[in-house]
Amino acid sequence: MFLRGEWLQRIESAWQRRSVVWLKGVRRVGKTVLSRSMADVEYFDCELPRMRRTLEDPEGFLREVRGKRVVLDEIHRLPSPSELLKIAADHFPDTRILATGSSTLGASSKFRDTLMGRKETVWLTPMTLSDLAAFEKTDIKHRLHRGGLPPFFLAREFPESDYQEWLDSYWAKDIQELFRLERRASFQRLFEMIAAQSGGIFEATRFAAPCEISRQTVTNYLAVLEATMVAHVIRPYSTQGATELVSAPKVYAFDTGFVCYARGWLDLRQDDLGSLWEHLVLNEIQAHRQMQQINYWRDKNKHEIDFILRRRGRGPDAIECKWSADDFDDRNLRALRRRYPDGRNWVVAADVDRAFSRSAGDLDIRFVSLAGLIDEI
Repeated sequence: MFLRGEWLQRIESAWQRRSVVWLKGVRRVGKTVLSRSMADVEYFDCELPRMRRTLEDPEGFLREVRGKRVVLDEIHRLPSPSELLKIAADHFPDTRILATGSSTLGASSKFRDTLMGRKETVWLTPMTLSDLAAFEKTDIKHRLHRGGLPPFFLAREFPESDYQEWLDSYWAKDIQELFRLERRASFQRLFEMIAAQSGGIFEATRFAAPCEISRQTVTNYLAVLEATMVAHVIRPYSTQGATELVSAPKVYAFDTGFVCYARGWLDLRQDDLGSLWEHLVLNEIQAHRQMQQINYWRDKNKHEIDFILRRRGRGPDAIECKWSADDFDDRNLRALRRRYPDGRNWVVAADVDRAFSRSAGDLDIRFVSLAGLIDEI
């Protein structure tokens, strides 16, 4: 078993703040394996009928495990998972609960409202740089091609059929449990199109006819994909609407493996790496910022910055993603800084081992590795 130490420490830190921790993440991202690898925990699989019977009396169960560290895996299979967690938080604060389950449970308003202020959330993203080290595979190109779901990443060959199996399972076990969607083919087609065009500006009208649904249904389906963390909607940063994009988001598929699958890439060419690298940078930022807001910037002249990070009371920080530092052109950054002079500037490149700074006129630009970026933001 590979020990994903950074995530284990994140859970331990969350337990210091709250007795109930919700470990969320998409299907097959490794929630069960991670939770079972924790030290000194009692593990309960809520998919088992006998376990669900045991948990029919939440108070009785919690009295039995009082003072212990407990994993409740697949907790969405319980009739009322929020009730159990609320009782645990309010009446058994000396018991540490780690709950995992379908990402759709986290999208439920009842789940959020019932546990408001009672739980900490840890978002287990697809594999990060620290996970590559834990899995003893540090080949970035392999990570870009296979994606960050551990079973796919570790497969001997490109697991093409497994991606479709994942989509079928996502529809049957996640979407149908919470969202009453009827048009499976249209929903899956939309996701495949989003993955194929991942990282581009999203215009709902372009997807309506190919998916055989209305523009409004496209928007509704995208909201479901975002709520279940299968698509990431990156909205534009703007305080000067007349010269900037203010409404059109960029949409990224959650994992580079699905991007390669949707694009039919059984092997990677050099030209494919830049787009996938941008996805990996986004994943790393999300893993470390844990859902804090990320934007992009684009003006009416099509100058664009990949990612914008906001800081309270300060100008926007800019992140440009390049497979090679030599590919960087400072024109987009100059356009941003004419409007927003204050803020830090990073170029994160796969071929930078040691960080360095470069001046371009009145701009100070920091060139960093992905690990270096995370250390500095």
